[in-house]
Amino acid sequence: MIIPVRCFSCGNVIGSSWEPYHQMISEGKSKKEALDSLKIKKYCCRGAIMSHVEMIDTVGKY
Repeated sequence: MIIPVRCFSCGNVIGSSWEPYHQMISEGKSKKEALDSLKIKKYCCRGAIMSHVEMIDTVGKY
């Protein structure tokens, strides 16, 4: 629902990267280009960002 502030595995801060990542994806950049430009290199951090699903609007109704 809400992007995790830190990576579940290594503890790096990734919460501040969600908005820029989402904006780059909506502009047409590939996921790899977006993550590389944000300097997110570890596979655990990349997976945490790429697997996040924004559901706050759906759950907020209840």
